[in-house]
Amino acid sequence: MTRIDRRAFMAASASAAVIGAGSRAQAREAGWTSRASLPWAAQEIYAAVHDGRIVTAGGLVMRRGQPLHVEDRVAAYDPAADAWSELPRLPEARHHPMIVSAGGAGLYALGGYARFGGDEWINTTDCLVLEDGGWRAMTPIPAPLSETVGAFVDGRIHLIGGRTPGGTANGGWNDQADTPVHRVFLPAENRWTDARPLPMARNSAAAAVLGGAIWVAGGRTVGGGGTGRLDRYDPTADRWDTPAPIPRSYAQNSQVGGGLAMAEAGGKLVAFGGEWFARGGGGGVFAETWLYDPARDLWEAGPDMKTPRHGLAAAALDGVVYAIAGGSVVSGGAATGVVESLRV
Repeated sequence: MTRIDRRAFMAASASAAVIGAGSRAQAREAGWTSRASLPWAAQEIYAAVHDGRIVTAGGLVMRRGQPLHVEDRVAAYDPAADAWSELPRLPEARHHPMIVSAGGAGLYALGGYARFGGDEWINTTDCLVLEDGGWRAMTPIPAPLSETVGAFVDGRIHLIGGRTPGGTANGGWNDQADTPVHRVFLPAENRWTDARPLPMARNSAAAAVLGGAIWVAGGRTVGGGGTGRLDRYDPTADRWDTPAPIPRSYAQNSQVGGGLAMAEAGGKLVAFGGEWFARGGGGGVFAETWLYDPARDLWEAGPDMKTPRHGLAAAALDGVVYAIAGGSVVSGGAATGVVESLRV
């Protein structure tokens, strides 16, 4: 992969903006397509392709004047039928549980926040595998972990970055701190080990596997806001490098970062959505789609999503990327079940 310096990237970004504007106009007719909605509204979810279907689980819905609703339902989407069905529910409701398919080793739900009593952000160590009759507990994550990213490569599940309790308290959002931790689970041995940490600690990023590497894009820090940073992990060498970042959103005049989603299709990374916060309150949700070509180390603009969202799930199957549910306004105020697809 070719590395480029900052001046070269700025020039490339300007070029990409011009190219992207034209390609965006050309792509609108063949852009995002509405699909069958998730049967319930949810945000702060993840998804994985397992046995030919896209599976998502958990999530949250925030309603004014009510306690946080945390979901335990699990849904599977059949793209050929454009239809959803329900799978066995999680043992306990969770929001932000990471969903990873380990192929023949099963489908996993990992970490996530629980709601109990007055606490709505209890970070967990869940490691659950779906079997015919329900979910079975495996060896827990060594420490609580949520808002992480997950990937399966060469028989191993990787959990990278996210948030973990920063002290002894574990129940509120402010109890959690950004972490660069890199946990690795070996399903065949039912044990955990560690790998080289993420170069920049952050939460609410997105990840995909491309060319045998794990790519972690975007995310945010509690103190620093959103980042477009892209990090690439080589599992064989246990090494990270940092290619070109996701460009800023010119429509929102803000950096694409936290709460985005990403999948691999057609040999490219496809990143979309996310949210940004304004000083003093407010903010917005991104509609943009960005496509990354690893051969050129370059991001280009794709067609906007019909429904801007953050905290949405991403999955790709047969060259088609799916954007699943998510929040249509900044923060937790408007969870949706909207599903859209994009052929790359």
